[in-house]
Amino acid sequence: MVGLGRQQEDDEDPGGTGNGAARTVVRALPAVLIAGGLAFDLLTPPSYTGSPFFSAAPLIAAPLSSLRVTVLTGVLASLAVVLLHFLNGTTWKVEALTELVTVMTVSGLAILTNRVVRRSGERLASARGIAEAAQRAVLPEPAERIAGLHVRARYEAAQADAFIGGDLYAVQDTPYGVRLAVGDVRGKGLGAVEAVAVVLGAFREAAETEPTLEGLARRLERALTREGTRRDSLDSVEGFTTCVLGEIPADAQVLRLVNRGHPEPLLLHADGRLAVLAPAEPALPLGMGDLGVTWPDRAEEWPFPAGATLLLFTDGLTEARDAAGVFYDPAARLRGRVFSGPGELLGALSSDVRRHTGGGATDDMALLAVGRPGEGEPERRRTVPVVAP
Repeated sequence: MVGLGRQQEDDEDPGGTGNGAARTVVRALPAVLIAGGLAFDLLTPPSYTGSPFFSAAPLIAAPLSSLRVTVLTGVLASLAVVLLHFLNGTTWKVEALTELVTVMTVSGLAILTNRVVRRSGERLASARGIAEAAQRAVLPEPAERIAGLHVRARYEAAQADAFIGGDLYAVQDTPYGVRLAVGDVRGKGLGAVEAVAVVLGAFREAAETEPTLEGLARRLERALTREGTRRDSLDSVEGFTTCVLGEIPADAQVLRLVNRGHPEPLLLHADGRLAVLAPAEPALPLGMGDLGVTWPDRAEEWPFPAGATLLLFTDGLTEARDAAGVFYDPAARLRGRVFSGPGELLGALSSDVRRHTGGGATDDMALLAVGRPGEGEPERRRTVPVVAP
């Protein structure tokens, strides 16, 4: 972890300039094939032909280049066939015409392939835009500064091109201080997204009116139970939601947590010390009240001094494994490290997880970091009157 922070930028773009160089080589491949076909035909006996090179060139260009480049590649490949047979004096032989028709036919198919690929790309871009809009609506990026606290959040989906799944986070300035939530809905797909929307909607409303974290947890429990009864998909597919609810009062350097079956948050101090904020007693996840088990919520309080950063995450972090099957241990990897703020912490942590797993995550990962300003840095908080519900 010594170089974890310094390597953040490189790991944000795996492969870095190597990927750009590879793309340049691949896009130059059609020209290389045409040049190679010319050289092969000129340097070998007349019975040998470079037409396979000329046929391959437009097919390579089709999925990688624009329509204009694909057409140009097909034209150049056809002209190369005509030029070679002209030089060999075989322009009007059957073999020459057959080769030319073959290259022209393949070029036509390449142009058709290019149009299909481009249309598919446009549809994919549209779908990605819709997914991004849905993510911003359901899981918006929190402000970088909330009631004087530094805030950063990050969501990384395990599935390529997926933007949101069953993990959630929320931060909100309320009359009772800054309240936050990080959770993980059991399940995948649209059902999990639906459950995320239910939990976040209930949190945003109840966080403003419930005077205690215990009451807030009960409101979320009732919301999941109510929606589960109304929608079979939430009840039978998703089942429950692990969650940590937090509260950072405006008038004290403390934080309060209610943990409902979720991975324990970490508190990183300004001097590199790290504390695991484990609850005194385990509790059931939200949505499991129908088991008939009474398990009263108890908010626990910890010191939250100046310069400290609270890190909350979902089990996509702790269940990330390397090639040998070893789970990622965020406490061990972060202990003793000092970061300039929540943004650097999340960037370095995300990069380190990718190194640990080799880039192949198996579960979504939500990260939320909240930092209290250090000594001498003003905490600009808005004064909000406490209103009884």
